Amino acid sequence: ALKNVWAPVALFIFVIGGLYGGLFTPTEAGGMGAGGAFIIGVLRRRLSREGIRNSLLQATRTAAAVFTVLIGALLFGYFLTITQTPQKVTEFLTSLGLGRYGVLILIMVMYLILGCLMDAMAMIILTVPIIFPVVTHLGFDPIWFGVIIVMTVELGLIHPPVGMNVFVIKSVIPEVSFSTIFKGVIPFICADLVRLAILIAFPIIALYLPARM
Repeated sequence: ALKNVWAPVALFIFVIGGLYGGLFTPTEAGGMGAGGAFIIGVLRRRLSREGIRNSLLQATRTAAAVFTVLIGALLFGYFLTITQTPQKVTEFLTSLGLGRYGVLILIMVMYLILGCLMDAMAMIILTVPIIFPVVTHLGFDPIWFGVIIVMTVELGLIHPPVGMNVFVIKSVIPEVSFSTIFKGVIPFICADLVRLAILIAFPIIALYLPARM
């Protein structure tokens, strides 16, 4: 078993060590990790020409989907700038008198609801330009808020009554009922809620490693 584990561990140490050692930037670290994984796959003879071809096609499709959303988000950003929507949303939320954490909870509830309707990437790209000015105005750390939002978005994709990822699971195992799947995700939902509460109470947990970089 250890013989099959050493390569991923070595790749992890190389990427993280190079990142913290200043050998390459976070973006370059992603490329180095992908290149290292490619070399490992070739050396272990687990990556054939057909596998490489399929991987490149899948990467191209994913990149095309991402850039399509980004183009839409760019146009949406111009619309927000012209209409001054972020400023108006900031003024509205701060005038509610809920306090900074009350507004944060309101934003998190919004993401939980959107998780029933939208894909995670589209949700973040289209809503963060509106929400981010509110967060900075309230004095929250942007990195900490990013962690909170990513966790909330992923939670929104599995919570009842319409978690989009639950439908993905249903398509993989159609013989299992929706009620059974939702019962299965309840412990994970509870664990995520506890984890969110801890991160909100102790932001240093999310900021410790970024502060060391």
